[in-house]
Amino acid sequence: MYDVKYEVRILTGNETAAYAAMNSEVRVVAAYPITPATPVVETISRLVEDGKMRAKFIMVESEHSAMAACIGASAAGSRTFTATSSHGLAYMHEMLHWAANARTPIVMAVANRAIGPGWNIWADLGDSLSQRDTGWMQLYCSHNQEIYDTIAMAYRLAENKRILLPAMVCYDGFTLSHTSMPVELTEFVDFLPDYEPVWMLDTEKPFTHGNILPPEEFAELRHNIQKSHDRALRLMEKIEEEFYEIYRRRTPLILEEYKVEDAEKVIVTMGAIGSEAKVAADSLREKKVKVGVVRLKSFRPFPEKHVKKLLEDKKVFVFDRAISPGSGGQLYQELKAALSSTPVKRLSPRVVGIGGIDVTKRTFEKALFERKIWVKEVVS
Repeated sequence: MYDVKYEVRILTGNETAAYAAMNSEVRVVAAYPITPATPVVETISRLVEDGKMRAKFIMVESEHSAMAACIGASAAGSRTFTATSSHGLAYMHEMLHWAANARTPIVMAVANRAIGPGWNIWADLGDSLSQRDTGWMQLYCSHNQEIYDTIAMAYRLAENKRILLPAMVCYDGFTLSHTSMPVELTEFVDFLPDYEPVWMLDTEKPFTHGNILPPEEFAELRHNIQKSHDRALRLMEKIEEEFYEIYRRRTPLILEEYKVEDAEKVIVTMGAIGSEAKVAADSLREKKVKVGVVRLKSFRPFPEKHVKKLLEDKKVFVFDRAISPGSGGQLYQELKAALSSTPVKRLSPRVVGIGGIDVTKRTFEKALFERKIWVKEVVS
């Protein structure tokens, strides 16, 4: 039995991310503010100033520098954290590749926001999905408690010596970042061990780091990152079970399924709208329409085997809160490829909530029975 102390507080998603970093015993935070993620680092700065969080807080001149500082701190042997959004994440792009290729287990909170111009500060998953090929793991949350639990679980996953990859913990801007919810705070001492770096810079044992690689060695480097993503899916299941054993909170790392077994139609989505999808499924079942929901938590690594098993012989409706112009919704394209050899009765794309348009249960209900791909209006 574990002697776990619980404290329930009303926190925004951003405050939740800050408290999760503190209780994960992060030792270096490098930050540059950007809406709607700014309150994450503002909260951390207060926790550090008040002596509640024993971390070095580094204010830098840009998001590019924030990630560079995190890479350096991680390479020096510290557990590191940062938070960003939208244009800030785009500004980090070069350093995101560095962080993954250098195998630094950084965890970053991303308050998802559309990218302009024209300027838009509301929810849209396009910012993080634009970074899907960098090598980072990507986990998408649907409520504040999940943000808190996932940050600790992300460190446990990222720091495993067979993984050693950075991870984004993503949540919809304003929809979750600025919405207050009850969050059960717990310390993670029974779950998250002290950080023991697999490799680190050491003046007593100097080595060349980050030098130019010949083609064969670079190909091997990227191949090893792919293998680590494959291993991460297997490790996620073990981490999820161990977390539940200690805290008695069922927090998914791969995906959440809801009333799928007998469903005739299955909604597949990610992020905050996954919670609304379950409301829509309940409403439709009252009308004798058997609807289930699969909410993907992990987009990278992509759980191909899991979705194949769940969606076989189903009518599948994929709801994307982002789009890759010229190709369609990113989640839809991933599922289309994953299910290419799996018999499904139907695979239909839907694009909703772009640029912060509200997504209600009526949005799902209407979109399931209309053939148009884009749902651009607010459906109340």
